[in-house]
Amino acid sequence: MTDISLKFRCEYWAVRLIAALVRRLPRELTVSFGGRLGLLAWMLLAKRRQMAEENLQRAFPELNWQRVRVLAAANFQHVGRGAVEMLRMDLFDAEQGDLERYFDVDLAEMRKAHALGRGVIMLSGHFGFWEVGSFPLQQHGYQVDLIAKPIKNPLVDCYFKRLRKVFGHDVLDSRKGARRIIKSLQQGHLAAVLLDQHISPPGSVPVDFFGRKAYTTTAITNLAMKYRIPVVPTFCQRLPSNRYKLWAEPMLLLEGQGQESLQKNTQLLTDIIETAVRKDITQWFWMHKRWRVPE
Repeated sequence: MTDISLKFRCEYWAVRLIAALVRRLPRELTVSFGGRLGLLAWMLLAKRRQMAEENLQRAFPELNWQRVRVLAAANFQHVGRGAVEMLRMDLFDAEQGDLERYFDVDLAEMRKAHALGRGVIMLSGHFGFWEVGSFPLQQHGYQVDLIAKPIKNPLVDCYFKRLRKVFGHDVLDSRKGARRIIKSLQQGHLAAVLLDQHISPPGSVPVDFFGRKAYTTTAITNLAMKYRIPVVPTFCQRLPSNRYKLWAEPMLLLEGQGQESLQKNTQLLTDIIETAVRKDITQWFWMHKRWRVPE
C-alpha cells in the first residue's frame, strides 16, 4: 500500500490512537468519553451539524429551532458513543457474562424465519448501534454476513473489517452484486443489510422516508421477491443505561413481480426502518445526505 495518501495515513493513525486509549479504559468511561467526543464534533463540524439540524427540521417541522439543536447535539453524542465502542467491540466476552450484562435479546422471530431453511435477509438501518448486534447474534448461533460498502480510506477499511469479523462473521462488498449474497443465504447465513443509504439510479427507486423522497436500492427487495427469502427486520437500540436492546420483528415474505411490486415492497421495508427510528430519533444518522431526489 505504498500509494496510500498522507491524509489516509493520518486518519488511520488517529483511529489507532483513539483505539489504544479507549481499549484501556473501563467501558463506562469509554462510553462517557465517546459522548464528549461527539459533542465536540457537533461544535466543530459546522457542515455536518447544519446537515443534521436541517434533516431533523424537515423530518419534524412541528419542532422549534431550539429543540432541533438539542436533538442534533444528542445525536452527535450518540454517534460518538457508538464510534468509540466500535473500537473496543471485540472486548465483549460471553464467558465474563457480557451478553446478560449488556444486552436484552429477543430473537424468537429470527428463529422462525431461519427454520425455513432459506437463509434470512436481516433488514436494518443506521439506527442505534447496529454493529454491536453481531455479538449476541453470534452467541445465539447465527452466522452473519454483513453487506457494506468499503470505507474510502483503505487502511481504516481493513481495520474495521477485522473488528467486524471478530465474532466469526464475514463482510461482503455491496458493490459486487447479488451472487455472493445468494451464496451466503444458501449456506443458511443471515445477510445483514442497512437499507437506509442513498443509492443512485438505476438500481434504486424513490421512496418516502420521513416525508421526503429518498433513493433506495431495489436489489434486496428484488432478491427477496424472486427467491422467496424471508426478510426479518432487526434492530439494536441503545438504552439509557448504555445497555442494548436487540430484537427481531416478524418475518416478511415479499410477493409480486414487476416494477409496481418492487416499488411497493421497497416502500414497505423503508416504512419499517422509519418506525424503528421514531422509537428514539436521536439514534439515527441524521448528519449524512440521505435525501438526494430533486424536489
